[in-house]
Amino acid sequence: MTVAYSVTPQLRTKFKEPFGTLIQGSFDETMSKMKELIEKEKPPKVISVGDVVSRNLHEHNIHPQLTIIDNKFLRKQTMPEKASVEKTVHVNNPKGTITQEAILAINEALEKNEHTHIVVDGEEDLLTLIAVLYASENAVVVYGQPYSGIVVVKVTSEKKAEAREFLKAMKPFEKLNKKKTV
Repeated sequence: MTVAYSVTPQLRTKFKEPFGTLIQGSFDETMSKMKELIEKEKPPKVISVGDVVSRNLHEHNIHPQLTIIDNKFLRKQTMPEKASVEKTVHVNNPKGTITQEAILAINEALEKNEHTHIVVDGEEDLLTLIAVLYASENAVVVYGQPYSGIVVVKVTSEKKAEAREFLKAMKPFEKLNKKKTV
């Protein structure tokens, strides 16, 4: 498996800060505000990253075009999401990394107009950067901010540039499970 990016210790603290607009409140409050935002902004696509936020969106009749989950909440196993989607893709993406496999799956899913579920073996958090990078302008990427609410990222050229800067600051291009060629 090829790891395209690996988080550095210096970036770990930066990634705890919201990458977009933090909407605080209970699940019902944040979902109500999310519905208002979608009705007002009419984004071309909604993308969710994370199990709890994705489940809450579906339960409140907000169906993201792309959902990225790892079947965990705060590193504890959760029940797999039961949302109706047209396509489910499984990828490997170890904690603290972004794999080439995950990048390709997100890019492909965003190019198509299918409701896609990407199930990550590992961790999905950093894939928010890839979703922002490959989503169309004015799309909305939403993820959970534990114990606070949700973070909504409106995709703009500025946010794409910010995502690229984070990726540049990460440790690039390592190989995991390197196999010797004979």
